[in-house]
Amino acid sequence: MKSLVLSLLLTGALIVLSGHEFWLLPDKFMYHRGEEINISFLVGENFEGENWSGDSSKINKLLYYYGGVKDELPRKLFPGKGDTLHLRQYDEGTNMLTYNSFNAFIKMEAGKFNEYLTEDGLTDAINYRTEHNETDSAGREFYQRSVKTIFQVGNVKDETYKQPTSLPLDIIPLSHPYRHMTGAEMSFKILFQNSPLPNTMIKIWHHGKNRVVTTVLTTDENGLVKFPVETNGRWMVSCVKMVRLDRNENSEIYIPWQSYWGSCTWGYY
Repeated sequence: MKSLVLSLLLTGALIVLSGHEFWLLPDKFMYHRGEEINISFLVGENFEGENWSGDSSKINKLLYYYGGVKDELPRKLFPGKGDTLHLRQYDEGTNMLTYNSFNAFIKMEAGKFNEYLTEDGLTDAINYRTEHNETDSAGREFYQRSVKTIFQVGNVKDETYKQPTSLPLDIIPLSHPYRHMTGAEMSFKILFQNSPLPNTMIKIWHHGKNRVVTTVLTTDENGLVKFPVETNGRWMVSCVKMVRLDRNENSEIYIPWQSYWGSCTWGYY
């Protein structure tokens, strides 16, 4: 615990959320059998990110789903910071990669933290801070990434896209994105710790025709959200879940919040 506290004291006060969103982006979403698949880990704003600065030390779980198989990918695939993942798939089918990070710590001054909570619709945290006179207090939280991407190898379209995962915050399409008819609605179910997440702000990002269009929706009481999808460019659904942590009396420093940042990407090129 002392080493953790020292790390927080040395780094926490200087960290800010330089890039709100985090997502996985293949160099394309439609591959031939045996073709090299390159997947970048991106962080940034407006679905226009930069390559992450992370490495294998950030990886809690990196899982690859295809053809009814779930493989945990070795950390040695990321020997250096900012690496891109390189794969080859010789079986046709729908593929999905999921990434869950270890917790990281962030501290923000009160005003910035309040803005962040408002921007991401984290009303439970806003209300708690208001009711407990914490709006003038700095925000301290642990956060982790909980992201996936869905892509296609060859012509075989299977049910991998909706396979249950171990992600704490999971964004699941309820119909196959690569059987989708342009302009029709797609539905997504948002799960937190395997339970539907109701009344939660969801952001939909469409990067197509040299511009990014963002739509903000809210899940219904069953954790569902739906919207029309055009079969061009790339898409992302993202959201944030934040929970209040109990105070551990044995800890030398109290971190009151834990957030989970989720995203799901797919595309048509």
